[in-house]
Formats: sequence, structure tokens, C-alpha cells
Amino acid sequence: MRVVSLCPSNTEILAYLGKTELLIGVDNYSDWPETIHRLPKVGPDLSIDMDKVADLQPDLVLASLSVPGMEKNIDALEDRKLPYIILDPNSLDEIAEDIRKVGSAIDFPELGEEKANEFMAEIDSFRDKSKSVNSDLTLYWEWWPKPIFTPGGLNWLTEISYLAGGRNIFADHDVASYQTDWNDVKSRNPDHICMVWVGVKEEKMNPELLKKRPGWNEMTAIQKNNIHILEESLYCRPSPRLLEGLKKLIRVLG
Repeated sequence: MRVVSLCPSNTEILAYLGKTELLIGVDNYSDWPETIHRLPKVGPDLSIDMDKVADLQPDLVLASLSVPGMEKNIDALEDRKLPYIILDPNSLDEIAEDIRKVGSAIDFPELGEEKANEFMAEIDSFRDKSKSVNSDLTLYWEWWPKPIFTPGGLNWLTEISYLAGGRNIFADHDVASYQTDWNDVKSRNPDHICMVWVGVKEEKMNPELLKKRPGWNEMTAIQKNNIHILEESLYCRPSPRLLEGLKKLIRVLG
């Protein structure tokens, strides 16, 4: 089977299944595992060159709706009558379902079931451990600085926060992604700030910028120097690599 992936999380789900050898093309942002670096690139996720995708003659395209604007990719796939499935998970349980979905789509349903169960077994072990952790630590996740975007209650990072012994300060908003402002963050006064700017490498993020925002030096996180620059690839993608991010977050908060 010849498979093209249109976003990094889709690529990583296929890697979790151990089937990256099926890939014949990926989007420009797919960067893990290293074995995919030699593959043809079909463009950034919001500007996929669908002619390139069609030229690769895929048996299956792993599409996504995880970012607003990806709808046009689906329309283009329809226009060219290319076979595809759509992945759009928000929760850890939904990621497990997508592992099953991809397994079935590549004709390995039993593998999909096995790996989905493996993923959920590890999540459940963290859920069991978190029940014995009495932590009131509050976390602010910054996806984008201006305007501020942050994960809401329906996003996987709310679950990841809880499993790590903390609480997402914007969990009270029943959306996957929430746009807010600097004053709102300040008023919630988080214990920790996690900088995971989407598409930005860690070395290009400067925590000093946060200290220049009006009134932010009064926040607990900044006063205690609890500003964490984290790999967006381990937190901003709905893939099994979130487990790696979770383990790192536990160490960071520990």
C-alpha cells in the first residue's frame, strides 16, 4: 500500500504502528521519525500541493482537520477522487480510536487494535498513579503569544496536565483551542507556564518576553521562575508521542 500523510500527527500514528515503510510522501512539517526525512514533501499542512499528492498515486491519504483551514485539503482530495481518511482527535481516547482507524485503513486491523490497547494501557497506568497525587499545581499552556491561543478543556493537554499532577487553567472552557488575552492569564495566576509555540523551535522562544507583559511579573509562575520551554512536537500534536511529553512534564513539575 502507498500512503501519503498530510500532517505530522498522522505520520507519527503510522510510525507507532511500525508501518512507515508504506509512506511515499509527507507534509513539510512531518519530522519524526528520521526514516521519513528522505521522502518527497508535498507542502505545508495548510498549503498542500495536491497535484504532487496525485502524482505519487497513493492508495491512501491520511488527511486531517486538526487545524482550521485544512478543509480545503479535503475538497481537493474529493476533486481528484483520491482515497483518504480524516483524523481529527482531541482527546487521548480519540487518539487511540485513530490508531485503530489507521490500522484498519492500511489492512492491519489487528495491529491497530493491539497498538491502540497498548497506548491506552499506558495512559491508564498514568491515570491510576494520578489518583494518588494530591496536587493543586496550575498550568498555563501558551500555544501562540499574540493573539494568545491556549488549549481548552476539550484538548488533550488538559488530560496531560492532570496526568502529570496539574490542572490546565483554561480547562473551564469547553473548546479544544481558546483565544484569550494577557490580562485573563494574569488573573488566573498559574503556578507554571509551559511555552509550546506551534511550529516554533525551542531555541527561538525567549522566556524574557513574558516578563515584559504588563503585570506578569506579579504572577506566581514568573516570580518562582517556573517558565518551561517545551518541544511543541511533544505537546501540540495529537499522536502517541504525547506519552513522551507526559513523562517529561512529570519530571519538569516534579
